[in-house]
Amino acid sequence: MPSKTGLEIASINVNGVRAAFRNGMGDWLKKSTAQILALQEVRASYRDLADLFDSHGGLAESGGKWHILHDEASAKGRAGVALVSQIPFVSSSKNLGAKEFDSAGRWLEGVYEVSGKKITVVSCYVHSGEVDTPKQVEKYKFLEAMQARMAKLQKSGDHALVVGDLNVGHTELDIKNWKGNVKNAGFLPEERAYFDTLMQKQGWVDIGRSTHPNIQGPYTWWSFRGKAFDTDAGWRIDYHLATPALAAVAGDYKVHKAKSYDSRWSDHSPVTVVYAI
Repeated sequence: MPSKTGLEIASINVNGVRAAFRNGMGDWLKKSTAQILALQEVRASYRDLADLFDSHGGLAESGGKWHILHDEASAKGRAGVALVSQIPFVSSSKNLGAKEFDSAGRWLEGVYEVSGKKITVVSCYVHSGEVDTPKQVEKYKFLEAMQARMAKLQKSGDHALVVGDLNVGHTELDIKNWKGNVKNAGFLPEERAYFDTLMQKQGWVDIGRSTHPNIQGPYTWWSFRGKAFDTDAGWRIDYHLATPALAAVAGDYKVHKAKSYDSRWSDHSPVTVVYAI
């Protein structure tokens, strides 16, 4: 159940949930106070996911604390998103617009009831993309569908939150080496324009940026290659995007960066926010 201070929600790109638990995610989970975990890049089956959380608090259907929603990618061992919560979900959906492209394993909505209010939480994993390839075409298709669905969520009047690895640095403040990435996927003007629409036209609030205005970062992803982690040459690509009513009660934004390179269990860090509802 939500704590006295509010509902804590974590967004975590686990970079393969089985590997994450082998490398220390379980230790982080024991200390976490998040009631809803939105996972991306699960890269495993529902059974794998259930077994891991069954050994860390138990599944709700067996008397434990974890309720699981999962959308596995069409391609085995790729993508995959999940919502793992201590609060039972009211409903869920995996639908994201037209069926002309494959969004499986990338968009999962869960509706929860907290203090008499319903909140829709979305775990989202946007394609990484690659300039001048079919991968970038698929990324744009996904961003278009995502933008259309978020417009509907915004107009619904309910509390809604889209979290996850959105694989786009919105502004120059979101990438340490932005000058070297202006022609690369993840920082293309065309990609960033979608985020302009989400924030400036639709009214979504980027909690990370609203709580850290006019400063670099805080970054959420660092390459495993080179010295990126040690020099904090990162990207801020893991988001909490909230409807205005929900953003108004958001607080305690935190990036859980590992203490050292060798203590990391993913190339991303969990991002948590407490919502006072």
